[in-house]
Amino acid sequence: MNKELQTLLQQLASLAIEQDQMIATAESCTGGLIAAALTELSGSSVWFDRGFVTYSNQAKKDLLGVTQETLEGSGAVSAATVAQMAQGALARGSASMAVSVSGVAGPGGGSDSKPVGTVWIAWASRDFGHRTRHFIFSGDRASVRQQTVIEAIRGLIDCILSEVSESPTRH
Repeated sequence: MNKELQTLLQQLASLAIEQDQMIATAESCTGGLIAAALTELSGSSVWFDRGFVTYSNQAKKDLLGVTQETLEGSGAVSAATVAQMAQGALARGSASMAVSVSGVAGPGGGSDSKPVGTVWIAWASRDFGHRTRHFIFSGDRASVRQQTVIEAIRGLIDCILSEVSESPTRH
């Protein structure tokens, strides 16, 4: 594990424990790498609830409740899909916060509108709803997936910090 990822994981673990947050993951292009990174830390069961690997569209529908209309209208790699994935992860577990990812890791599968490296990430919370963010990462498949893991974890940290600063009950 690289130093940056290790530092981010330790920060996330501390914040999640301190703010009594349980986290779930819903992953497509990363294939479980976010959940694997979170569970690298001993004791992560205190703040990590579960992970969903939903690589196929059918899995996204069956396990997370992503609608056929969203998949047909926006595509699997879209803000709408990752928002539904994150909300589905929250609805199907006891987590208070979820992160979801879908993207084109490459080397194939890209298009003019969604080139290789295109990734959408959503973060959802029972308290703030959800937010999404679009990225275009460079590099090979492993690099795109690694960058996605790092940004997903950064976003979880930002969400927890946002909740702390916005909620008088969480200081």
